[in-house]
Amino acid sequence: MYYLDPHIHMVSRITDDYARLARSGCVAVSEPAFWAGFDRGSAEAFHSYFRQLTEFEPARAAQFGVHHMCWICINAKEAEDVALSKEVIKLIPEFLGKPGVLGVGEIGLNKNSKNEVAIFEAQVDLAAEREELILIHTPHLADKYKGTRMILDVLANDPRIKPGRVLIDHVEEHTIKLARDAGFWVGMTLYPATKCTPKRAVDMIDQFGQERIMANSAGDWGPSNPMALPEFIQELRRRGYNETEVHKLVYENPIRFFRQAKTWNFEGPLPVAE
Repeated sequence: MYYLDPHIHMVSRITDDYARLARSGCVAVSEPAFWAGFDRGSAEAFHSYFRQLTEFEPARAAQFGVHHMCWICINAKEAEDVALSKEVIKLIPEFLGKPGVLGVGEIGLNKNSKNEVAIFEAQVDLAAEREELILIHTPHLADKYKGTRMILDVLANDPRIKPGRVLIDHVEEHTIKLARDAGFWVGMTLYPATKCTPKRAVDMIDQFGQERIMANSAGDWGPSNPMALPEFIQELRRRGYNETEVHKLVYENPIRFFRQAKTWNFEGPLPVAE
C-alpha cells in the first residue's frame, strides 16, 4: 500500500526515519514550515530554514526514494513578535515558486492572541494575492474550538479564499464539522498523547465520510510517531474498509488537494483520476 504523509516535520527526524517510511510504503511527504523547538531570533535565521526546507531536505529524502514537498510561512508559535514576523513574510515570495513548494503554511493560531491573528491575516492575504494553497494549524486542546472559529471567520471575510484550496489541519471531533461544512479540506493528526488516535480518526471517517479528508503524523520535535499512517491503515482495514477506500484516504485524497499547487512536481507510482 503506497501512501503520503501530508504533514510531517522531517527536519526534526533522523535519517533512519526516512528509511522506515520508505520501507512502509511512504512515497512522499509534505513538510510545513514550523517552530524549531525554540524561537528564531532573526529573519536571516528563517531564510536559512526556508533554504533547508527547499534545498537540503528534498535531497535527503530522495536518497530513500521519498519525494519531499514543503510549505513556507512563519508559524503561529513565533507570531507574537509582529515586527520580526513582518520581516519574515517579506521573504516568503522568494521561495513560493521553487519546485515542490505547495503554498503558504502551516499558518494559523496557537494561543488565539491579537498578534497571532494579525500575522495570520497577513499571510492569508499573501496567499490569496498569489493564488497559493493554504495549510492551517488549529490550536491544541482547550483553545481549539475557539481558535478554529476565529480562523474560519478570517477566511470567510476574504472573498478571494476558495475553500477547496485550503486545508484545515489538526481537526478533532468538535471541530471537523465546522471546517467540512464550510467547504474546506481537513486533516486529522495522529499523535500518541494529544490530538487524535488512529481509532478516533477512523471514527470520524465513519461519521463524516471520505471526501476532503486526510490523516497525518505531524511528526516533530515532541512526542510523535512518524509511523502513525501505517497504524491508521491497519485500523481502517480492521474496521472493514476495502483497499480502494484505504488507498483513497492515504494516497488519492492528499494528491487531489496538493496537485492544485502551481509548483506540483510529484509523479507518483500510481495515477489519480482527475
